[in-house]
Amino acid sequence: MKKYSLLLLVATLCISCSSTKDSSKTEKKPFVWGSANVYFLLIDRFNNGDTSNDNPLKRDKPTGKLRGFMGGDIRGVIQKLDEGYFTDLGINAIWMTPVVEQIHGSVDEGTGNSYGFHGYWTKDWTALDPNYGTRADLAELVEKAHARGIRIVLDAVINHTGPVTDVDGVYPIDWVRTYPKCQYNNYENTITCTLVDNLPDVKTESNKEVGLPPMLIQKWKKEGRYEQEVAELDAFFKATGYPRVPRYYIMKWLADYITDFGIDGYRADTVKHTHEDVWADFYKVCEAAFAEYKKNNPSKVLDNNPFFTVGEVYGYYIGGKRLYDFGDKKVDYFANGFSSLINFDFRNEAKMNYEELFSKYNNILQNDLKGKSVMNYVTSHDDGYPFDKKREKTFEAGTKLLLAPGIAQVYYGDELARPLEIEGTQGDATLRSFMNWDDLKTDKSKYLLLYHFQQLGKFRSNHPAIGAGVHQQITSAPYVFSRVYNKDNYTDKVVVGLDLPIGKKEISVGTVFENGTALTDAYSGKSVTVANGKVVVDSEYGIVLLERK
Repeated sequence: MKKYSLLLLVATLCISCSSTKDSSKTEKKPFVWGSANVYFLLIDRFNNGDTSNDNPLKRDKPTGKLRGFMGGDIRGVIQKLDEGYFTDLGINAIWMTPVVEQIHGSVDEGTGNSYGFHGYWTKDWTALDPNYGTRADLAELVEKAHARGIRIVLDAVINHTGPVTDVDGVYPIDWVRTYPKCQYNNYENTITCTLVDNLPDVKTESNKEVGLPPMLIQKWKKEGRYEQEVAELDAFFKATGYPRVPRYYIMKWLADYITDFGIDGYRADTVKHTHEDVWADFYKVCEAAFAEYKKNNPSKVLDNNPFFTVGEVYGYYIGGKRLYDFGDKKVDYFANGFSSLINFDFRNEAKMNYEELFSKYNNILQNDLKGKSVMNYVTSHDDGYPFDKKREKTFEAGTKLLLAPGIAQVYYGDELARPLEIEGTQGDATLRSFMNWDDLKTDKSKYLLLYHFQQLGKFRSNHPAIGAGVHQQITSAPYVFSRVYNKDNYTDKVVVGLDLPIGKKEISVGTVFENGTALTDAYSGKSVTVANGKVVVDSEYGIVLLERK
């Protein structure tokens, strides 16, 4: 995409605040998970909305660069919700890293001393980490997000606890294993093992009934909630008939965030490191909790969508279709509780040209994965080989991500070219710097990229056809395509042109829109009418997003 004058940008930024029109004539636009525009953020690294909770547990040992808590919290996410930041980006789902209480101590994995700022080192699944905020904060976040039509997805870790530190003991031996370390060369030694040294692996395959870990009993009694937690566990196991084994305790604790707060989905961490039946059961528990929440809160129900699940099967790619190959065994995770999986190859396949990329994804999603989806990304928190690590192709990255079939995952800062190479960091810390809000004050060119993400993001949000519809190329030069989504009584149609000339350009709409149809270019805001199967758009941009007025 071409770069344009900042004066023009400032003049047109107001366009990003207006919603595009619904192309359905028969029914209200549905929310479709398969076309969602998801914003993924690390709570600690996004926005500090409450400085009073920056260090409540005295996690203040010196750390490696970007490996300590930096102050981001749920209140900071709420602030950006209130400002309309996510709405202006067309975000309709926010995925946050785990909110649960992390280990209190720190460890050195060879990359400098580290704390669990990222949320994946659980100490207690039943409590929010005080660095992130309070239960009241989380309740407010969900309520305010839902009021804006934005879903909340949390992160579920069942595979492991946090590391053992000088202040964090290990869970009992009937709960976790501390060896051997995974070899990753077949199914079993990817599962019944620890991912790395000093990361206790929950015995999710065990069917031996166990009692509560003494450390949790002691902690809950000190906090005055032991009797309540035990009563809830008794009720859960009585209602479900599940045995009191580690995996079902954790499933119950995670499901509480659904019944208590009304969250809409879970991203499941380290999926391939447990047997697949764990996730099939997890979905059953979550769906039951979601049904209970809807029953108890009928006025807060957004729609009839089932509970959303997306799995992190590390290394899964869309070309594998329904199967992940361990070498000695292939597993269909879509048949075991997941409506979607993270697609780890999009950041490679984004190097393809538009039509090659879009048509490939369309063919697989409309056929092999029909009824399921994948979540695409160009950058992420633990992928050291993103599409554009040096942030040299930011506009192209946004275009391909937000217009590709499937679910789009915007990683916090993609829209502001947050640096992914930080001098002095080691390992994945370089991908996890604090959000570069100050760049909006000092570098006005960031608004060009932000505007690009806003216009494409709102177009995706307003049109399920983008991620879930059928893709069809109309012309190759200039490159123009259509997407059409049909389900029940709802139809959504759009036409998109990319890499177009600046100024006046003629676009064929094929048979998508009839002659005389009034359309709007959602990118520039210009109005046009179809004549002889074409429209003429006169704009200062090289992209056209056509929708019915």
